[in-house]
Amino acid sequence: MKIQGKVHKYGDHVDTDVIIPARYLNTAKPEELAAHCMEDIDKDFVNKVHTGDIMVAGVNFGCGSSREHAPIAIKASGVSCVIAKNFARIFYRNALNIGLPILECPEAGEEIKSGDEVAVDFDSGVITNLTTGKSYKAEPFPPFIQNIIQKGGLLASLK
Repeated sequence: MKIQGKVHKYGDHVDTDVIIPARYLNTAKPEELAAHCMEDIDKDFVNKVHTGDIMVAGVNFGCGSSREHAPIAIKASGVSCVIAKNFARIFYRNALNIGLPILECPEAGEEIKSGDEVAVDFDSGVITNLTTGKSYKAEPFPPFIQNIIQKGGLLASLK
């Protein structure tokens, strides 16, 4: 699977309360969650994001509470992949469970800038910054995890 998109860049320790503020957790509807995605850290995110865009961040992305609402909001906003230096473990698992592709790559998380155009090859784990021409190598997911992501999440892949 390959994707390409424009980058929205965030820093370290972006927690789930910033990804989707607790005041909006009275719904599980993806489109309603997407309408408030990242608003406490980037009020204009929902107006800037387009289907296929990529989110890049620093360390410990998705820390905080264990709510699945956070990766659902990101995915429903149109983001096709999140690349970070590393992820909080519960966010990592929740992202895979709902079919949001994520990759850990410290160099890419450090060097890729907001607005860059990036291509990702999930089969090889290669992340290419098309703006700068630099490539990075993340560990690709094994085929069974790629199947979960391609089917839209764990439950969808079990059907």
